[in-house]
Amino acid sequence: MKAILVANPKGGAGKTTLSINLAGWLAAQGNAVNLLDLDRQKSASKWLARRPAHLPAIGIAGESRQKADWLIIDSPAGLHGKNLDHAVKLVTRVLVPISPSLFDIQASQDFLKELAEEKKVRQGKIDIGIVGMRMAPRTRAAVTLDQYLHKLELPVIAYLHETQQYVNAAFEGKTLFDLPPHLTQAERESWAPLIDWLGR
Repeated sequence: MKAILVANPKGGAGKTTLSINLAGWLAAQGNAVNLLDLDRQKSASKWLARRPAHLPAIGIAGESRQKADWLIIDSPAGLHGKNLDHAVKLVTRVLVPISPSLFDIQASQDFLKELAEEKKVRQGKIDIGIVGMRMAPRTRAAVTLDQYLHKLELPVIAYLHETQQYVNAAFEGKTLFDLPPHLTQAERESWAPLIDWLGR
């Protein structure tokens, strides 16, 4: 089973949005996907309870009987120390969503440094990717993020635009990838680099 940790210590960074849509894309490709919701608010679990039965199934880790191809871990805000260490041991990839503000970028600095010190990361057993949430490339926020991450030698995998498509889909227990492609073409294009990264 392949496992991905979606993590950022700051609340509101887009962890759940990224987690559920990542799970939705994988499920749409025919993969058996389980979602591990570690957030205290249980937003991903509540979203999953709304999911229509006719859509590609996504299970809840610990409850689902399906043998998963992929595990997506939606982590809580403030993840650090022993909890971060435990979560990192479960995965081979970490996605860090960062929103377009100076405060979000600053709040991520200590986390990224702590993540870089994890044994599996130092041994090169884990790939780390940054996802710019609610921002477009070549904006001031994106340039600032690129400049900061260049010092850490971490790649920005994708920039996911701010759009109501994510909000509207979530209300119905859906993801971007459950909506008609002709309505979500621009959003799907912004996901292409992230999807390529998953396939490496």
